[in-house]
Amino acid sequence: MKKFYQQTKTEVRRQINGSLKPLTDAQAAEHQKKYGKNELVEGKKKSIFQIFLEQYKDFLVIILIFAAVISGFLGDVESMLVILTVITINAVLGTVQTIKAEQSLAGLKQLSSPMAKVLRNGQIVKIPSGEVTVGDEVILEAGDQVPADGRILTSASLKVDESALTGESLAVDKEDMVLEGIAALGDQKNMLFSGSFVTYGRGSFLVTSIGMETEVGKIAALLKNTSEKKTPLQVNLDQFGQKLSVIIMVFCALLFAINVWQGKPIGDAFMFATALAVAAIPEALSSIVTIVLSFGTRKMAKEGAVIRKLQAVEGLGSVSVICSDKTGTLTQNKMTVEHYYIEQKCYAADVLKKEQPLVMQLLTESILCSDAMVIDGKEIGDPTETALIHFGNRLGVDAEEVRKIHPRLSEIPFDSERKLMSTLHDINGERFMITKGAVDVLLDRISMIQMDGKIQPITKKDKNNIIEQNQKFSRNGLRVLAFAYKKMEGVSEICIEDESEYIFLGLISMMDPPREESKMAVEECIKAGMKPVMITGDHKVTAAAIAKRIGILKDEREACEGVELDALSDEELKDFVEGISVYARVSPEHKIRIVRAWQEKGNIVAMTGDGVNDAPALKQADIGVAMGITGTEVSKDASAMVLTDDNFATIIKAVENGRNVYENIKHSIQFLLSGNFGGILAVLYASIMALPVPFAPVHLLFINLLTDSLPAIALGLEPHSPKVMERKPRPMNESILTKDFLIRIGAEGFVIAVMTMIGYTIGLETGTPVLARTMAFAVLCMSRLVHGYNSKSNTPVIFTKKFWNNRYLLGAFVFGMLLITAVVMIPGLHMIFKVQTLTIEQLMIVYGLAFLNLPLVQCFKGIMVKIKK
Repeated sequence: MKKFYQQTKTEVRRQINGSLKPLTDAQAAEHQKKYGKNELVEGKKKSIFQIFLEQYKDFLVIILIFAAVISGFLGDVESMLVILTVITINAVLGTVQTIKAEQSLAGLKQLSSPMAKVLRNGQIVKIPSGEVTVGDEVILEAGDQVPADGRILTSASLKVDESALTGESLAVDKEDMVLEGIAALGDQKNMLFSGSFVTYGRGSFLVTSIGMETEVGKIAALLKNTSEKKTPLQVNLDQFGQKLSVIIMVFCALLFAINVWQGKPIGDAFMFATALAVAAIPEALSSIVTIVLSFGTRKMAKEGAVIRKLQAVEGLGSVSVICSDKTGTLTQNKMTVEHYYIEQKCYAADVLKKEQPLVMQLLTESILCSDAMVIDGKEIGDPTETALIHFGNRLGVDAEEVRKIHPRLSEIPFDSERKLMSTLHDINGERFMITKGAVDVLLDRISMIQMDGKIQPITKKDKNNIIEQNQKFSRNGLRVLAFAYKKMEGVSEICIEDESEYIFLGLISMMDPPREESKMAVEECIKAGMKPVMITGDHKVTAAAIAKRIGILKDEREACEGVELDALSDEELKDFVEGISVYARVSPEHKIRIVRAWQEKGNIVAMTGDGVNDAPALKQADIGVAMGITGTEVSKDASAMVLTDDNFATIIKAVENGRNVYENIKHSIQFLLSGNFGGILAVLYASIMALPVPFAPVHLLFINLLTDSLPAIALGLEPHSPKVMERKPRPMNESILTKDFLIRIGAEGFVIAVMTMIGYTIGLETGTPVLARTMAFAVLCMSRLVHGYNSKSNTPVIFTKKFWNNRYLLGAFVFGMLLITAVVMIPGLHMIFKVQTLTIEQLMIVYGLAFLNLPLVQCFKGIMVKIKK
């Protein structure tokens, strides 16, 4: 069956209503029963309690709950309460992070206009847009919002802003016509779509789709069916949790078996296993990652990137493909005059010469034959006309002053059929009609040309030169207006019949130019190993011209239109995307397919967008980036990040921040795991040697939550380095637990364990098991504080400026040392922490063993660097 845009309005009327008459109230009620209400359907959302419970799914958390329950059964209530408090705090943090409302569909609902004018029983009536049904004839005028999708019936210079749906920045002319073949959404000139706005003229249309069947409805359905992607860090931490869980279970089972074999009571064996589990699990890891990411969001916000979803901070650092919208992101979203053509010569707009009379005439007449105004910096009117006003301003020609001196006496407004606009003015004592419009249309009506101050008949060669220049402009993606005039002595009103026998004045070409910083940002993007891709609703020629200027497009063959994607299967598309840098005239479905194709090739994809049509792709992308200035609420709610300046360069800055945040998080994780591994080795050593338990669970929780957490957070706030942008993005499947990473954790953990067990042995030989436990606890705790400085880098830092460049780490170190000293020296805290007071000599031994970690680990790092060289 033919599409509605391929049929005449009579055929559409008969197909929808069975007749050519407007609906009656009875027919409308029947249609409402058949097609339902004109509204978007929202899916069921999870309750806050469900989200809260989901935080306990993590296997590491389940092990901790198990450890807490065992501790409770064995009478260790303090440990049980501390463990449960920790995991509850983490669950609350996770819940708060997750409940950032999914308002995308709510935003889409706001696109439905509150009231609509329809023909019912042959009369125009106003009804709520929710009651508009298939078959209704809707009446529109400038300022109205379109309440449903439909086929144009009548059009009087009707122009519609469809940018939220198609991404095309300029208003589109709508008229009653029949289209041949398949047409993209932005090319369906005889169709109107729900959520778009009438900017000019008036008209009427027959409703063909309502609610979820409209183009906006299809986007809503795509949003519902598009799942958010986990960032690489989330995937890594999930995998890390699973691997760590298995390792812990194996060690706990081994330890339990050893203790039982040695003849210890099962209760004591459980306590040993519990201590090991608590020592191994970095309880505060998720809280630390959340806090580090939160600090990352603050830094990004200062640079114009507001992060809506915390994990996106790090996810940006892994991005390997950036799919960007054109208008406003890579360009200035402001039509600007680029060139003008007079007397058979082309000039760049920035070399305007006031002394050229024809230039001043072109400037003056272009301003007179336009309706746009700029009041207090605010532009009112068509973007191409505001470009003409700014063009005049460059030479100090004030539009309002020119219009006062030469007031408009008569006009023929622009319409899409004529593609012309004409105005009548008195200039220098003579009456002139000025006309601007499409080059091909106006050129057929020109008989004379102004050259070297003289007016002479236009020749075929002159016309060919003008046509050739117009084609050059068009090939470069420029929008071109032709200007002409004629004397109209004694005429007070002009009409369409007067639009002939003109004198050619000149051409003005304009475009939405690239942002100044776009070219440099694209260069940085490519240098950092990322592929920039332009996806736009605009025409291919315009898109390709901009992409060439800023370095995205090197070869014309790397540009294609959305229609070409329809002929490709998903498998074929995966191969196709590799060779394409620019996509023009794309639909929301195309955008999702492009993003998904890149993802299936193992890439992390960032997608920018501002319209309703971008929302599904923003949600599908690993990192959805919405525009803060021009963006719709729908696109913002579907995104992970919002740019306050709508600038592509800000994304590159955000990527740099993301890469640094990931590096810092890795250092934090290395710090936590190497310290925990030291604790595991100490417990295992004591178990194998049949020694008393070196730590109570409360000791390990104290270390993990207090003396470990602050340095780990401080490491996450290490000063950023621009050198991260000299590396390629890390592979999507790269695990945190790489071979080198595990070697560092093992070696550093071993050094910490040796120092701890030396302290434990000294305590055991000179006093009671409680003293040994106290010294082991104090050495382990302080060793881990000192180890914060070892974890700043994978290379030695002890004699470099980098050693002192993090004031947060210094603060965490001092606070932690004071805290642990207070715990072992203040008698009032001994009952809680199951320790005893140390003598000054014992305290000095503890300090000495802890500080020995620094030179030993720094030497190890130096040796590793030399081995790699």
